Amino acid sequence: MIKNRLKVLRAERDWTQADLAERAGISRQAVISIEKYKYTPSLDLAFTLAKVFGVDITEVFVQEED
Repeated sequence: MIKNRLKVLRAERDWTQADLAERAGISRQAVISIEKYKYTPSLDLAFTLAKVFGVDITEVFVQEED
């Protein structure tokens, strides 16, 4: 499973899901789905999200063994 820190990173910046969605050029529903592990973003989107936060992709996403 690929875990993500979107919610934590958003909270550190005081961003709403809508704020992140706008900055990343995706829908708020996409942000919700990624945060709830209902959707795994493409590699391109994962890099975009990391860039929006200004961090390395490994600070946003990590693969964990089940």
